[in-house]
Amino acid sequence: MREKPTETLPEKALPLFRLQAAIQCIITALVPIGYGVLLYFFSFPFWILWILIATWMIHMIFTVIVFPPIKWKRWSYEVLGEEIDLQYGVIIMKRTLVPMARVQHVDTVQGPLLKKYQLSAVTISTAATVHTIPALSQEVADHLRDQIAALAAVAKDD
Repeated sequence: MREKPTETLPEKALPLFRLQAAIQCIITALVPIGYGVLLYFFSFPFWILWILIATWMIHMIFTVIVFPPIKWKRWSYEVLGEEIDLQYGVIIMKRTLVPMARVQHVDTVQGPLLKKYQLSAVTISTAATVHTIPALSQEVADHLRDQIAALAAVAKDD
């Protein structure tokens, strides 16, 4: 059995994960709000609104308070000579090995939320999919991008 990857995400990733979840919850709040607006125009059952509000509140508690620390603790990665080992998940843990020979290119990405926390994400592109290591410090992300690019070039030469 292979050991768990050793590298983890910085602590600044936790408030980022919470903020991203809060934004998603604001968007999902449109469902009970929309139903409330429909109640004004149509005679739908009022009790459904209370169920929608309760469901949204439970969803908000789990996605903003409960899941982000679990996501942060369980996210780990490691760059080895032959592959990149990724492990992540909240309820279902996923373990991915990306062979260096399959890496086509590596990017660092920094959107407005990542920029606010001075973090960057590393995206690793293969022919099949794109793998992302979220929320690394900018220095670590740049170093990791360069390291993976160099190892992928060596793997292709072999």
